[in-house]
Amino acid sequence: MNLSTEYLGLPLRSPLVVGAAAPLNDTQDRLVDWEQEGAGAVVLHSLFLEQSKKDWQEWLHHQRHGSESHPEAMSYHPATEPKLLGLDGYLEEISAANSRLSIPVIASLNGCHWAERRSTWLEAAEAIEAAGARALELNLYTVPNDCLQDSKAIEAEQIQIVQAVCAALSIPVAVKLSPWYTGLAAMARQLEQAGAKSLVLFNRFYQPDIDIESMATVSHLELSGPGDQRLPLRWIGLLHGRVNLQFVASGGIACGDDVVRMLMVGAQVTQIVGALLRHGPGHLARMHQELRLWLQEHDVESLEEIRGCLSQQRCADPEAFERAQYIRALSSYSLPREPFL
Repeated sequence: MNLSTEYLGLPLRSPLVVGAAAPLNDTQDRLVDWEQEGAGAVVLHSLFLEQSKKDWQEWLHHQRHGSESHPEAMSYHPATEPKLLGLDGYLEEISAANSRLSIPVIASLNGCHWAERRSTWLEAAEAIEAAGARALELNLYTVPNDCLQDSKAIEAEQIQIVQAVCAALSIPVAVKLSPWYTGLAAMARQLEQAGAKSLVLFNRFYQPDIDIESMATVSHLELSGPGDQRLPLRWIGLLHGRVNLQFVASGGIACGDDVVRMLMVGAQVTQIVGALLRHGPGHLARMHQELRLWLQEHDVESLEEIRGCLSQQRCADPEAFERAQYIRALSSYSLPREPFL
Protein backbone atom coordinates (compact mmCIF):
# COMPACT_ATOMS: atom_id res chain seq x y z
CA MET A 1 0.00 0.00 0.00
CA ASN A 2 1.46 3.34 -1.09
CA LEU A 3 1.37 5.97 1.68
CA SER A 4 3.86 8.31 0.02
CA THR A 5 3.02 11.96 -0.46
CA GLU A 6 4.68 15.31 -1.05
CA TYR A 7 4.83 18.20 1.38
CA LEU A 8 6.57 21.54 0.83
CA GLY A 9 8.29 20.04 -2.18
CA LEU A 10 9.70 17.25 -0.02
CA PRO A 11 8.94 13.60 -0.80
CA LEU A 12 7.49 11.92 2.30
CA ARG A 13 6.91 8.21 2.78
CA SER A 14 3.86 8.89 4.96
CA PRO A 15 1.34 11.69 5.65
CA LEU A 16 1.91 11.23 9.41
CA VAL A 17 4.29 13.92 10.62
CA VAL A 18 5.41 14.15 14.23
CA GLY A 19 4.55 17.68 15.33
CA ALA A 20 6.51 20.25 17.29
CA ALA A 21 6.38 19.33 20.97
CA ALA A 22 9.43 19.23 23.22
CA PRO A 23 8.52 15.95 25.00
CA LEU A 24 8.24 14.20 21.62
CA ASN A 25 11.61 15.22 20.23
CA ASP A 26 13.78 16.27 23.15
CA THR A 27 16.40 13.60 22.40
CA GLN A 28 17.95 12.34 19.19
CA ASP A 29 17.09 8.75 20.12
CA ARG A 30 13.42 9.67 20.29
CA LEU A 31 13.57 11.16 16.80
CA VAL A 32 15.08 7.91 15.55
CA ASP A 33 12.19 6.02 17.18
CA TRP A 34 9.65 8.10 15.23
CA GLU A 35 11.49 7.41 11.98
CA GLN A 36 11.46 3.69 12.72
CA GLU A 37 7.70 3.86 13.34
CA GLY A 38 7.19 5.30 9.86
CA ALA A 39 6.95 9.07 10.36
CA GLY A 40 7.07 11.01 7.11
CA ALA A 41 8.93 13.90 8.73
CA VAL A 42 9.57 15.43 12.13
CA VAL A 43 9.01 19.01 13.24
CA LEU A 44 11.45 19.94 15.95
CA HIS A 45 10.21 21.69 19.09
CA SER A 46 9.90 25.44 18.67
CA LEU A 47 12.70 27.88 19.19
CA PHE A 48 11.02 30.83 20.91
CA LEU A 49 12.50 34.14 19.85
CA GLU A 50 12.57 35.19 23.49
CA GLN A 51 14.93 32.26 24.10
CA SER A 52 17.17 32.72 21.10
CA LYS A 53 19.92 34.34 23.16
CA LYS A 54 18.66 34.39 26.72
CA ASP A 55 19.25 30.73 27.66
CA TRP A 56 22.84 30.66 26.46
CA GLN A 57 23.71 33.99 28.08
CA GLU A 58 22.20 32.91 31.41
CA TRP A 59 24.14 29.63 31.37
CA LEU A 60 27.41 31.43 30.63
CA HIS A 61 26.67 33.87 33.43
CA HIS A 62 26.26 31.06 35.96
CA GLN A 63 29.40 29.36 34.63
CA ARG A 64 31.48 32.48 35.16
CA HIS A 65 29.85 33.95 38.24
CA GLY A 66 32.15 33.68 41.28
CA SER A 67 34.85 31.81 39.39
CA GLU A 68 37.58 33.93 40.94
CA SER A 69 36.09 34.27 44.43
CA HIS A 70 36.63 30.80 45.90
CA PRO A 71 39.04 27.89 45.28
CA GLU A 72 36.05 25.53 44.93
CA ALA A 73 34.21 27.79 42.50
CA MET A 74 33.75 24.91 40.06
CA SER A 75 31.08 23.55 42.41
CA TYR A 76 28.96 26.58 41.57
CA HIS A 77 28.57 25.41 38.01
CA PRO A 78 25.34 23.78 36.86
CA ALA A 79 25.68 20.00 36.94
CA THR A 80 24.79 19.64 33.28
CA GLU A 81 24.26 21.93 30.36
CA PRO A 82 20.61 22.85 29.71
CA LYS A 83 18.93 21.02 26.86
CA LEU A 84 18.27 24.21 24.93
CA LEU A 85 21.16 26.65 24.67
CA GLY A 86 19.36 29.36 22.74
CA LEU A 87 19.86 29.62 19.01
CA ASP A 88 23.26 27.92 19.03
CA GLY A 89 21.87 24.89 20.82
CA TYR A 90 18.91 24.71 18.45
CA LEU A 91 21.21 24.75 15.43
CA GLU A 92 23.20 21.88 16.94
CA GLU A 93 19.96 19.90 17.35
CA ILE A 94 19.11 20.42 13.68
CA SER A 95 22.55 19.30 12.58
CA ALA A 96 22.50 16.25 14.87
CA ALA A 97 19.01 15.25 13.71
CA ASN A 98 20.06 15.47 10.06
CA SER A 99 23.03 13.23 10.74
CA ARG A 100 20.84 10.49 12.21
CA LEU A 101 17.63 10.70 10.20
CA SER A 102 16.83 10.01 6.57
CA ILE A 103 13.40 11.71 6.78
CA PRO A 104 13.08 15.52 6.50
CA VAL A 105 13.79 17.61 9.58
CA ILE A 106 11.57 20.70 9.79
CA ALA A 107 12.44 23.50 12.21
CA SER A 108 9.91 25.59 14.13
CA LEU A 109 10.31 29.25 15.01
CA ASN A 110 7.82 30.77 17.47
CA GLY A 111 7.33 34.49 17.94
CA CYS A 112 4.99 37.42 17.56
CA HIS A 113 6.13 41.04 17.30
CA TRP A 114 8.13 42.21 14.32
CA ALA A 115 9.24 45.82 14.83
CA GLU A 116 11.38 45.23 17.92
CA ARG A 117 12.58 41.78 16.80
CA ARG A 118 13.15 42.13 13.07
CA SER A 119 16.87 41.31 13.24
CA THR A 120 16.22 38.38 15.60
CA TRP A 121 13.58 36.87 13.29
CA LEU A 122 15.86 37.04 10.26
CA GLU A 123 19.02 36.00 12.10
CA ALA A 124 17.29 32.93 13.52
CA ALA A 125 15.58 31.96 10.25
CA GLU A 126 18.73 32.28 8.17
CA ALA A 127 20.80 30.34 10.73
CA ILE A 128 18.19 27.57 10.80
CA GLU A 129 18.37 27.22 7.03
CA ALA A 130 22.18 27.16 7.12
CA ALA A 131 22.08 24.43 9.78
CA GLY A 132 20.29 22.13 7.33
CA ALA A 133 16.57 22.33 8.12
CA ARG A 134 14.59 21.19 5.09
CA ALA A 135 11.76 23.61 5.82
CA LEU A 136 10.70 26.14 8.44
CA GLU A 137 7.41 26.32 10.31
CA LEU A 138 6.60 29.82 11.55
CA ASN A 139 4.47 29.64 14.66
CA LEU A 140 2.73 33.01 14.94
CA TYR A 141 1.64 33.30 18.55
CA THR A 142 0.31 36.57 19.87
CA VAL A 143 -2.22 37.49 22.54
CA PRO A 144 -4.08 40.54 21.19
CA ASN A 145 -4.57 42.36 24.49
CA ASP A 146 -3.72 45.88 23.31
CA CYS A 147 -6.97 47.85 23.30
CA LEU A 148 -5.51 50.33 20.81
CA GLN A 149 -4.39 47.76 18.23
CA ASP A 150 -7.12 46.44 15.95
CA SER A 151 -7.19 43.14 14.09
CA LYS A 152 -6.05 44.75 10.84
CA ALA A 153 -2.84 45.98 12.46
CA ILE A 154 -2.15 42.59 14.08
CA GLU A 155 -2.64 40.74 10.81
CA ALA A 156 -0.52 43.27 8.88
CA GLU A 157 2.36 42.68 11.28
CA GLN A 158 2.11 38.92 10.83
CA ILE A 159 2.02 39.26 7.05
CA GLN A 160 5.14 41.41 7.29
CA ILE A 161 6.93 38.71 9.30
CA VAL A 162 6.05 35.99 6.80
CA GLN A 163 6.94 38.13 3.80
CA ALA A 164 10.37 39.07 5.18
CA VAL A 165 11.26 35.54 6.31
CA CYS A 166 10.14 33.95 3.03
CA ALA A 167 12.16 36.52 1.05
CA ALA A 168 15.28 35.77 3.11
CA LEU A 169 15.14 31.97 2.75
CA SER A 170 15.38 29.48 -0.07
CA ILE A 171 13.74 26.65 1.94
CA PRO A 172 9.92 26.50 2.00
CA VAL A 173 8.00 28.15 4.82
CA ALA A 174 4.81 26.89 6.51
CA VAL A 175 2.76 29.10 8.83
CA LYS A 176 1.02 27.73 11.91
CA LEU A 177 -2.04 29.79 12.78
CA SER A 178 -4.58 30.13 15.51
CA PRO A 179 -8.26 29.96 14.50
CA TRP A 180 -8.97 33.45 15.85
CA TYR A 181 -8.99 35.61 12.76
CA THR A 182 -11.84 37.86 11.68
CA GLY A 183 -11.43 36.70 8.08
CA LEU A 184 -9.40 33.50 8.02
CA ALA A 185 -9.93 32.89 4.29
CA ALA A 186 -8.66 36.37 3.42
CA MET A 187 -5.71 35.89 5.80
CA ALA A 188 -4.85 32.64 4.03
CA ARG A 189 -4.80 34.44 0.70
CA GLN A 190 -2.51 37.14 2.04
CA LEU A 191 -0.13 34.57 3.51
CA GLU A 192 0.02 32.83 0.14
CA GLN A 193 0.88 36.14 -1.52
CA ALA A 194 3.54 36.76 1.16
CA GLY A 195 5.33 33.57 0.13
CA ALA A 196 4.03 30.88 2.48
CA LYS A 197 3.69 27.41 0.96
CA SER A 198 1.57 25.78 3.65
CA LEU A 199 -0.77 26.50 6.54
CA VAL A 200 -0.81 24.38 9.68
CA LEU A 201 -4.31 24.48 11.19
CA PHE A 202 -4.47 25.02 14.10
CA ASN A 203 -2.28 26.01 17.00
CA ARG A 204 -3.54 25.05 20.46
CA PHE A 205 -2.67 27.59 23.12
CA TYR A 206 -2.35 26.48 26.71
CA GLN A 207 -4.72 28.59 28.80
CA PRO A 208 -4.05 29.66 32.40
CA ASP A 209 -6.16 28.44 35.29
CA ILE A 210 -6.73 29.71 38.83
CA ASP A 211 -5.92 27.83 42.02
CA ILE A 212 -8.55 29.22 44.38
CA GLU A 213 -6.71 27.95 47.47
CA SER A 214 -3.31 29.45 46.75
CA MET A 215 -4.94 32.33 44.85
CA ALA A 216 -2.44 32.03 42.03
CA THR A 217 -2.46 31.35 38.32
CA VAL A 218 -1.41 27.85 37.32
CA SER A 219 -0.63 26.14 34.03
CA HIS A 220 -1.91 22.75 32.93
CA LEU A 221 -0.91 20.69 29.92
CA GLU A 222 -4.18 19.42 28.45
CA LEU A 223 -3.70 17.10 25.51
CA SER A 224 -5.96 17.43 22.50
CA GLY A 225 -8.98 15.16 22.17
CA PRO A 226 -11.27 13.97 19.37
CA GLY A 227 -13.37 17.14 19.46
CA ASP A 228 -10.35 19.28 18.59
CA GLN A 229 -10.14 17.87 15.08
CA ARG A 230 -13.48 19.35 14.01
CA LEU A 231 -12.12 22.89 13.62
CA PRO A 232 -9.19 22.08 11.31
CA LEU A 233 -11.41 19.61 9.41
CA ARG A 234 -13.93 22.35 8.69
CA TRP A 235 -11.47 25.02 7.66
CA ILE A 236 -9.29 22.79 5.54
CA GLY A 237 -12.46 21.65 3.79
CA LEU A 238 -13.47 25.27 3.20
CA LEU A 239 -10.07 26.49 1.98
CA HIS A 240 -9.00 23.50 -0.12
CA GLY A 241 -8.99 24.54 -3.78
CA ARG A 242 -9.52 28.22 -2.98
CA VAL A 243 -5.90 29.13 -2.31
CA ASN A 244 -2.69 27.69 -3.69
CA LEU A 245 -1.48 26.40 -0.35
CA GLN A 246 -0.96 22.99 1.19
CA PHE A 247 -2.77 22.30 4.43
CA VAL A 248 -1.61 20.46 7.51
CA ALA A 249 -4.23 19.19 9.95
CA SER A 250 -3.24 19.48 13.60
CA GLY A 251 -5.29 18.73 16.71
CA GLY A 252 -7.01 15.64 18.05
CA ILE A 253 -5.74 13.23 15.38
CA ALA A 254 -5.29 9.91 17.16
CA CYS A 255 -5.99 7.02 14.78
CA GLY A 256 -5.84 6.01 11.14
CA ASP A 257 -9.48 6.93 10.53
CA ASP A 258 -8.76 10.48 11.72
CA VAL A 259 -6.00 10.75 9.13
CA VAL A 260 -8.41 9.56 6.41
CA ARG A 261 -10.93 12.25 7.37
CA MET A 262 -8.34 15.00 7.10
CA LEU A 263 -7.10 13.74 3.74
CA MET A 264 -10.66 13.68 2.45
CA VAL A 265 -11.21 17.37 3.19
CA GLY A 266 -7.90 18.29 1.56
CA ALA A 267 -5.05 17.99 4.08
CA GLN A 268 -1.68 17.24 2.56
CA VAL A 269 -0.34 15.76 5.79
CA THR A 270 -1.36 15.49 9.42
CA GLN A 271 0.65 16.41 12.50
CA ILE A 272 0.46 14.00 15.42
CA VAL A 273 1.27 15.25 18.93
CA GLY A 274 -1.31 14.60 21.66
CA ALA A 275 -1.89 10.95 20.72
CA LEU A 276 1.83 10.19 20.93
CA LEU A 277 2.14 11.92 24.29
CA ARG A 278 -0.89 10.01 25.57
CA HIS A 279 -0.14 6.55 24.19
CA GLY A 280 3.64 6.57 23.89
CA PRO A 281 5.95 4.44 21.73
CA GLY A 282 4.31 2.15 19.23
CA HIS A 283 1.24 4.30 18.65
CA LEU A 284 2.52 5.90 15.46
CA ALA A 285 3.11 2.43 14.01
CA ARG A 286 -0.46 1.45 15.00
CA MET A 287 -1.83 4.52 13.22
CA HIS A 288 0.01 3.50 10.07
CA GLN A 289 -1.46 0.01 10.29
CA GLU A 290 -4.98 1.45 10.68
CA LEU A 291 -4.47 3.78 7.71
CA ARG A 292 -3.22 0.97 5.50
CA LEU A 293 -6.14 -1.25 6.55
CA TRP A 294 -8.72 1.41 5.63
CA LEU A 295 -7.10 2.03 2.25
CA GLN A 296 -6.97 -1.70 1.56
CA GLU A 297 -10.59 -2.27 2.55
CA HIS A 298 -11.73 0.55 0.27
CA ASP A 299 -9.49 -0.37 -2.68
CA VAL A 300 -7.60 2.92 -2.55
CA GLU A 301 -4.16 2.65 -4.11
CA SER A 302 -2.79 6.12 -3.32
CA LEU A 303 -3.62 9.06 -1.10
CA GLU A 304 -4.31 11.29 -4.10
CA GLU A 305 -7.42 9.25 -4.86
CA ILE A 306 -9.15 10.54 -1.74
CA ARG A 307 -7.41 13.87 -1.06
CA GLY A 308 -9.99 16.65 -1.19
CA CYS A 309 -12.86 14.39 -2.24
CA LEU A 310 -15.02 15.81 0.57
CA SER A 311 -13.80 19.40 0.55
CA GLN A 312 -16.56 21.93 0.19
CA GLN A 313 -15.95 22.40 -3.53
CA ARG A 314 -16.22 18.69 -4.27
CA CYS A 315 -18.57 17.12 -1.73
CA ALA A 316 -22.26 16.42 -2.40
CA ASP A 317 -23.37 18.59 0.53
CA PRO A 318 -21.31 21.82 0.48
CA GLU A 319 -23.65 23.42 3.02
CA ALA A 320 -22.28 21.00 5.62
CA PHE A 321 -19.33 23.36 6.07
CA GLU A 322 -21.44 26.48 6.56
CA ARG A 323 -24.31 27.95 8.54
CA ALA A 324 -27.13 25.76 7.20
CA GLN A 325 -25.64 22.65 8.79
CA TYR A 326 -25.33 24.50 12.09
CA ILE A 327 -29.03 25.32 12.03
CA ARG A 328 -29.93 21.72 11.16
CA ALA A 329 -27.76 20.37 13.95
CA LEU A 330 -29.42 22.58 16.55
CA SER A 331 -32.95 21.86 15.38
CA SER A 332 -32.39 18.09 15.33
CA TYR A 333 -31.14 17.85 18.92
CA SER A 334 -33.58 16.64 21.54
CA LEU A 335 -33.31 16.18 25.28
CA PRO A 336 -33.26 12.62 26.60
CA ARG A 337 -36.48 11.34 28.10
CA GLU A 338 -36.73 11.18 31.87
CA PRO A 339 -35.94 7.72 33.21
CA PHE A 340 -38.93 5.45 33.84
CA LEU A 341 -39.71 5.16 37.57
